[in-house]
Amino acid sequence: MNWSVAGIGWLEAIGPGRCSQPGALAGQSGWTDEVVMVPTREQILAASAGWVAVLLNVVPGLGAGYLYQRRWRAYWMTSALATTWFVAGALLAQNAEPAAEAQNQLVGLIGLLLLAGVTATEAGLAVKGVRQNDSSAGS
Repeated sequence: MNWSVAGIGWLEAIGPGRCSQPGALAGQSGWTDEVVMVPTREQILAASAGWVAVLLNVVPGLGAGYLYQRRWRAYWMTSALATTWFVAGALLAQNAEPAAEAQNQLVGLIGLLLLAGVTATEAGLAVKGVRQNDSSAGS
C-alpha cells in the first residue's frame, strides 16, 4: 500500500470500504466494522520525499522540513534552538558598539545557516535510514 503524505486523502489511501465515519460512503448509514489502517511514524517518514524535507529545512529554515515529515519533536527542538540563538544575539548586541554591529549580524546569520545545514542533513538521513530499515525488513 502506498502511503502518500501530501497527495491523496486518507479515505483514498486506505481503500474503498475502509471508513469509520457514518455516512461517509454512498449508501452507508452507520459505522463500518472494518479496521481503519493508520500509518505508523516510520511509514509517514518513509513516504516523504527526502529532498523536499532537506530543501524545506534550508530555504525557509527553522525546521520547516520537519513539519513536512510530521516530526513534531524535532521541529520544536529546532524552534527552541533558533529562538535561543535569536535571544542570545539580542542580549549580546545590547551593549555592543555600533562598529561591531555588522560582525554581530554575520555571526547570527552563520549560526542560523549552521542550524539549517544540520537539520537538513538530519532530515535527509532520517528518511534514508527508515527506507533502508524497510527494505532490509522486507527481504
